[in-house]
Amino acid sequence: MSMRQLFLQNVAQTSDFPLMIEVEKAEGVYMYGATGERYLDLISGIGVSNVGHRHPRVLKAIHEQLDKYMHLMVYGEFVQAPQAQLAQALTQTLPKRLNNVYFLNSGTEAVEGALKLAKRYTGRTELVSCRNAYHGSTQGALSVNGSEGFKNAFRPLLPDVRHIQYNSIPDLQSITSRTAAVIIETVQGEAGVRVAKDDYLQHLRRRCTEVGALLILDEIQCGFGRTGTFWAFEQFGIEPDILLCAKGMGGGMPIGAFIAPQEIMAAFKTDPILGHCTTFGGHPISCVASLATLQTIQEEQLLEGVATKAALFRELLVHPRIKEIRNCGLMMAAEFESFEVLKAVIDQAIRNGVLTDWFLFCDNSMRIAPPLVISETEIREACAVILQSIDEATANLK
Repeated sequence: MSMRQLFLQNVAQTSDFPLMIEVEKAEGVYMYGATGERYLDLISGIGVSNVGHRHPRVLKAIHEQLDKYMHLMVYGEFVQAPQAQLAQALTQTLPKRLNNVYFLNSGTEAVEGALKLAKRYTGRTELVSCRNAYHGSTQGALSVNGSEGFKNAFRPLLPDVRHIQYNSIPDLQSITSRTAAVIIETVQGEAGVRVAKDDYLQHLRRRCTEVGALLILDEIQCGFGRTGTFWAFEQFGIEPDILLCAKGMGGGMPIGAFIAPQEIMAAFKTDPILGHCTTFGGHPISCVASLATLQTIQEEQLLEGVATKAALFRELLVHPRIKEIRNCGLMMAAEFESFEVLKAVIDQAIRNGVLTDWFLFCDNSMRIAPPLVISETEIREACAVILQSIDEATANLK
C-alpha cells in the first residue's frame, strides 16, 4: 500500500478533505514532496516553524541532548538542566513579575493549566473570553473558544463562561468581582488576524485589576517573535498575570508553557499537592530545542527584519481580488470576497508550489505566516506565485 493509502486507512482524520501533501523532507522555508515537488511554506505549520524547518542550531541542540538523556521522571521532581535553562531564558525576556514557568506539551495544555490556576488562586469560577477566539480543542480550552459552531457538538462544557467582543470597551463591564480570569489572544489568530485598536488592551488590563480578575494573554500563535517583538504584548503597554506560549517556541518540537508570578503559581503546591501535573511536560529534547530557538531569534536578530518583510508582502500582494490585508508583523491575513474564491486560489497556489491556508473563524482570508527567516527573494517568489494563482483560479469567475 502507498503512504497515502496508509494515511487514509490508519491515521485518524480531522476532516473529509485533508491536503494530502506527502512530505519527504523540509529545510528552511521549503518542504519537498516524495517525487521532488517543492513547496514554499507560508504558514510555518500554523505558526510553529518560526526559525524555519530543521534550523541547524535546533538540530545540534537536539543531537547533543540525545546523547545525555531523554525522559527521566514526571514533571517537577528532578532537576533537569534543559528545563531550568529554558525557564531562565524565558523569564529574562519578560517583566520581572513573570518569573515562574510551567512546561507542558502543547498550547491547549497551557490553556488548561492556566484556567485551573486562575480558578484555584482567585477562588472564583467565572471565565471570560472573546467571541471568535481560539484557545484549543480540549474540554476546558474548547469552553473558552468563541465559536459556537465548534462547541455545540461537545456540550456540556465548562459552566460559568462568558463571552465578550474583542475590541469592545463597553463589553469590559461584563468583567466583575465574580471573574476568575479573562483569557484573550493578544492578537486574535483564527478570527483572521484582528489587532487590538487604540488602548483597548490597556482598558482591559485596568478593568481586570479593578475587580481582581487575572489577565491571561494567549500568545500561542503571536509569541516568540511572530509579530516583530518577542512577545506581542510588548507593543501594547500592558503586562499579563499569566502568559501562554507554544507553537513557535519549540523550533518544530512539541512544547507549551504558562508563565506567572511565583506567588500565583504556588497555588498548585498545596490543597491538593500536584494541583496540576504532567508526565511529559518539559521534555528535555523539546526544552533544548526551545532554548536553541529562543537564542536563534535573539542572536540572528530575526525580530529586526519582521516589519520590513511584512511591508514587502503588503507592497507586493496587490490584486483586485484581495479586499484587505491585516497584519501584526508576519502574522498576516489577505481577505478575499468568499471562501469559494479563496479555496480555489489556495488549491492553485499549492499546485504552483506555495503553501497557504485559511482561518477557522474567517474562511475568506488567506493565512500568511512564513518562517521569520524568509528572505526578500523568497517573499517575492511567494507573492508572484500567489498573484499568478489568483489569476488562474479566478479566470472563469465573474
